[in-house]
Amino acid sequence: MRPYQVGGKWYYPTKVDLGEKFDGVASWYGPNFHAKKTSNGEIYNMYAHTAAHKTLPMNTVVKVINVDNNLSTIVRINDRGPFVSDRIIDLSNAAARDIDMVKKGTASVRLIVLGFGGVISKQYEQSFNANYSKILHKEFKVGESERSVSGGKFSLQMGAFRNQIGAQTLADKLQAENPNYSVKVAFKDDLYKVLVQGFQSEEEARDFMKKYNQNAVLTRE
Repeated sequence: MRPYQVGGKWYYPTKVDLGEKFDGVASWYGPNFHAKKTSNGEIYNMYAHTAAHKTLPMNTVVKVINVDNNLSTIVRINDRGPFVSDRIIDLSNAAARDIDMVKKGTASVRLIVLGFGGVISKQYEQSFNANYSKILHKEFKVGESERSVSGGKFSLQMGAFRNQIGAQTLADKLQAENPNYSVKVAFKDDLYKVLVQGFQSEEEARDFMKKYNQNAVLTRE
């Protein structure tokens, strides 16, 4: 997915893993946006279980838990927002009703990534079948899902080693310092190459290079 700019600020959709958790404040949006286009071109339906998020890949499926009352629901990301600093997700009216936050307008929530491409991973099938309504079962299906998704289209080769240990040491360091990217060691042309993947733009990749003050090989994924 491409980076985008709102209010002079750039947002970069990032790599996300199955089961990853995020905590923050949720809000909801409804009548003023109903039947209008979302960021991915769909028509917004406030009665469906969808949501807006600033950086999660489109069609990521997340469980949303209201931490104050432990009510939960499931949504699919099909829009961008909310562009308010202290909020992490904007829920549809239907999803907001599920967790009893319509009247208050906001709620402290925990998000858990359940799947990608609009599909809930099979490892969550039992919980989904046991805990959610027939309405949600009509909107979502369980199936095979990737374990992680990255919206990035650029990657960097940060080093090339004849010794695998040296390459793995650098890869481990880069991964620990940059959890939003995917770092791996690939053996090619008799060298162990350290690759960082998941950059949304050439500019983002070059900023990463400057951070480590070294030349790297920039490629399109």
